[in-house]
Amino acid sequence: MRSNAVFSILLTLIILWLSIFTSASAATNTNDAITIIAHRGASGFLPEHTKEGVVLSFMQGAHFIEQDLVATKDKQLVVLHDIYLENVTDVETVFPERSREDGRYYAIDFTLEELRSLRVHERENAEKQLVFPERYQGNARFSIATLSEHIELIQQLNQAFGKQVGWYPELKSPQWHADQGIDITALLVEQLEHHGLNHEGANLYVQSFDPAALKRLRFEFKSKVKLIQLIAQNEWSTANVDYDKMRTPEGLSLVSSYANGIGPWLPHVVDLSTSEVTQLVRDAKAAGLKVHGYTFRSDVIEQTTAPHEAFEIIKQSGMHGLFTDQVLPFMFDQASH
Repeated sequence: MRSNAVFSILLTLIILWLSIFTSASAATNTNDAITIIAHRGASGFLPEHTKEGVVLSFMQGAHFIEQDLVATKDKQLVVLHDIYLENVTDVETVFPERSREDGRYYAIDFTLEELRSLRVHERENAEKQLVFPERYQGNARFSIATLSEHIELIQQLNQAFGKQVGWYPELKSPQWHADQGIDITALLVEQLEHHGLNHEGANLYVQSFDPAALKRLRFEFKSKVKLIQLIAQNEWSTANVDYDKMRTPEGLSLVSSYANGIGPWLPHVVDLSTSEVTQLVRDAKAAGLKVHGYTFRSDVIEQTTAPHEAFEIIKQSGMHGLFTDQVLPFMFDQASH
């Protein structure tokens, strides 16, 4: 009941708020404006990847809303940032005996019905402390949702309010899923086909840190959707890839053979403390690639740099798009210029 109440309140408020933000969203439809991507929904304000967060980020004027994807035991795609559950749900309380030998609870070990019984909360670290202590601290009940539900929700909001907010799904750990016996890339293609989004004109980007998954989409599945190659630090061990080499002109040229753009970590692009911009954006544009950087968190940035000043530096970097936990400040900023 409490989750339904939160969702109903957000749907009601959207009617009031959207009239304010429509002008801000329209103002960004210019060649020099940055595409604003809601990182995990409205994660700066509500628990990440919840349907309530989708509504709030839509209401705030995001151009795209991100969906991180992992698979369930019964081969359903759910929207979660991690392949494991304990950092954002109460899985240890509901299913205390279901962890693996490493002590972690993996989404792939649970059916969709079981995952729906969990309560989603604000992200916690291993010590059960809030990763972002100034964010949501309420007790409303939020739930895990499927990719299909996220797609349909945004479709319906677009239809109701005459908007064209897009989707930005990420394939999480596709090789790990394959090792567990599930082809998460094929599951995504099935969902895109089901919802009529597997075509070149779809208002959608698919992203992954794993180039093999993106190449499969492009060449094996013959998908025409726009693809973004995410770029990590090598020491993160995100995939078996040399990301340092990927950021070179030669590496970017190779990326352009299968993807439409790159998603670099912000420090790969700009040093916000010195305003120094790297060569990466220029090299990527020379290779014909879009650049969507991640992740701008105004509540973290403000500890060292004023968010408005940092956003100005980012705009000067020439990036085409920006993942952010807080959509609202940037929509107002672009509307005022």
